[in-house]
Amino acid sequence: MLKKITIILSLFLTMAFAQAITISDIIESTKETRQKEVRVPDFSLTDLNGNIHTDESTQGKYLVVNFWATWCPPCLKEIPAFVEFYEKNKDKVLILGLDYEQAGKKEVIEFTDTFMVNYPIILFDEKNGPQFTNFGEVFGMPTTYVYDPDGRLVDFRMGEMDIADLQKAISK
Repeated sequence: MLKKITIILSLFLTMAFAQAITISDIIESTKETRQKEVRVPDFSLTDLNGNIHTDESTQGKYLVVNFWATWCPPCLKEIPAFVEFYEKNKDKVLILGLDYEQAGKKEVIEFTDTFMVNYPIILFDEKNGPQFTNFGEVFGMPTTYVYDPDGRLVDFRMGEMDIADLQKAISK
């Protein structure tokens, strides 16, 4: 009988501990692991202006890769912060805005013009789209990866970032 009680108690304690782990704990754990192991992947992306951005051409600057969409409210909230941050830091930072939707070029240009986006925007099309997954799985938007000038992942965020978050990421 004592053995059964011990087994039941150990199962109960294990289940109680397992339930104490939250989604944010899992994300934070993943974030820490990714920061230690992940480097900027090989990529070659063409922006709306026809400029090609590669893993080699971005070396020496912080690289901010931001997955967003025109229909995403948190994305719309963070775009002005990205514009302001880029204006102040474009000498040491490159932001690539990866529009993760099947929107047409004309619609995306009208949208980015409205927000006065001053950093390169990459369309999800037949050429660029397959390379979007090189950066990792996108489970929600916005999702942002920040790499240091040596290509190491220094920050990863699912959800909106503001100027303070961006500044903190490049000061690590």
